[in-house]
Amino acid sequence: MFVQLLFLSSVLLICVGSGNAGETSGFTRNEWPSIDIPLDNEVFAVPKGYNAPQQVHITQGDYDGKAVIISWVTPDEPGSNKVQYGLSEGKYDFTAEGTVQNYTFYDYKSGYIHQCLVDGLQYDTKYYYEIGNGDSSRKFWFQTPPKIDPDASYKFGIIGDLGQTYNSLSTLEHSMQTGTQAILFVGDLSYADRYENHDVGVRWDSWGRFVERSAAYQPWIWSAGNHEIEYFPQMREVIPFRNYLHRYPTPYPASESSNSLWYAVRRASAHIIVLSSYSPFVKYTPQWKWLRQELKKVDRQKTPWLIVLMHAPIYNSNEAHFLEGESMRVVYESWFCQYKVDVIFAGHVHAYERSYRISSLRQNGSSYPVPDKSAPVYITVGDGGNQEGLAKKFRDPQPDYSAFREASYGHSTLEVKNKTHAIYHWNRNDDGKRVQTDTFVLHNQYWGNSRRRRKLKKNVLHYAMANL
Repeated sequence: MFVQLLFLSSVLLICVGSGNAGETSGFTRNEWPSIDIPLDNEVFAVPKGYNAPQQVHITQGDYDGKAVIISWVTPDEPGSNKVQYGLSEGKYDFTAEGTVQNYTFYDYKSGYIHQCLVDGLQYDTKYYYEIGNGDSSRKFWFQTPPKIDPDASYKFGIIGDLGQTYNSLSTLEHSMQTGTQAILFVGDLSYADRYENHDVGVRWDSWGRFVERSAAYQPWIWSAGNHEIEYFPQMREVIPFRNYLHRYPTPYPASESSNSLWYAVRRASAHIIVLSSYSPFVKYTPQWKWLRQELKKVDRQKTPWLIVLMHAPIYNSNEAHFLEGESMRVVYESWFCQYKVDVIFAGHVHAYERSYRISSLRQNGSSYPVPDKSAPVYITVGDGGNQEGLAKKFRDPQPDYSAFREASYGHSTLEVKNKTHAIYHWNRNDDGKRVQTDTFVLHNQYWGNSRRRRKLKKNVLHYAMANL
C-alpha cells in the first residue's frame, strides 16, 4: 500500500518545472586514462573463422518498428549477403537478401559492408538471425518493439560521445546492465578522426567490433556528431561523413527525408526525431523543410512521447562548446515549444547536464531564458567516455535554467511507463560501478497538461483507491 501511494504521489506531484535551485555536483571520481584501448585488447577481438562477419549492428528499418536494417562487415571477400531468421534459435524459416559494398578512404580499403533490410516483422517478438557461411557463420537475436500505442511501455538507453577508451567500455557495459530495449545515440561514435591516414579506417573497424556486444542485439538509433565529419584536405578526403554514411545506415526514406543524417521513427509510444547539427538547417534548407512537415505528422494520440536527438546542445552552461547550439535554437526553438516536445537529448559537451523547462521566446527584453511550460527538458549526455576527456569547467554561478550538472562519465535511461509519465535516470560510472545519480519523473507534455491530465488524474486516483 505504501509503495502504491508513494508512486502515485510521485506521478501526480513531481514535475520538471522551473526554478533556481539547480545543483552542481561536487563529485570527483578517479577516472581511467582518456586513451584508446590498444587494438590487441580482447574487446576488439576479430571473430574466429575465415571471413567471419564482424561489426554487426542493427537499427530500425522503417517508420513504425516492423523492420530492422542488419549491417555487418566481411574482411576478406564479399561472402553471403543473406540473413536467415526465424522465431526459434537455429530454425530459420525466412531469408532476406541485402547489398554489399566497399570503399576506400585515403590509403585504407574497407572490408565488404553488408546491409540487409528485414521487414514484415511481428511486433513484440523475439527473432533469431544468422549471417555468414558455414563454420564462420554467426548467430544473434533481437526483439521487436510493441505495436504503436499511446500506453505502450518501453525503455530507451541514451549514450553520446562514446569513443573506445576504458571509460567507454565502462559506459557500454553499464548500459547493457539496465535492461534497455533500444539505444538513442546522440553522435560522435568512434573518434577515429583523431587518427591519420590508414589508421582512421582501422579505428572505425575496431569501434564496430567494440559496440557489437550491444548493437547486434538491440537497435541503435543513430545521429551524427562533429567527429563524423572527417574533413581531411591533407589526405584529399573532403566529403563530409563518408566513413559514417558507408557504415551506419538509417531508415530516412521511411520518413520522407532526403538525407540519412536527419530522419524520424516511431517506436512503441514514442515519436523520435533525429536532427543534424552539422548540416544546413536554416530556413528553406532541406532539413528545415523536412522538420516542418515531420512535426505536423506527429500524432500525440498514437505516439504521445515526442523526443528529439541532436549533437550540439541548445542550452549548455559548460565552458566547453558554450553557445555552439545557439543558431539551431534560433531556428527551431519556437517549433519545439509549439509542438510541445517532451525532451531533447544532445551530446558534444563531455559532461552531464539537465535543464528545467525553459525557452528564450518570452524574454521581456532580456536575452536570458525564462521558465516556459511548453518547452522541452534539455539533457546533455556527451559523457560516454571518449579520449578527449571530461569537460570539467562549468560556468559560475550556475544559471537558473540548469537543474543538475556533473562532469562525470555515464549514460542515461528513459523508461516510458504510459502516456502520462516516464522515469528518467542518469547513471554515473563510479569507479567501475553504475550509480543512479540524477532521477526524475518526466510528465508528458501533451497528456500531462490541460484537461486531458485532469481527467487522467481522476481516473488514476479512482483506480488507486480501489486497489488499496
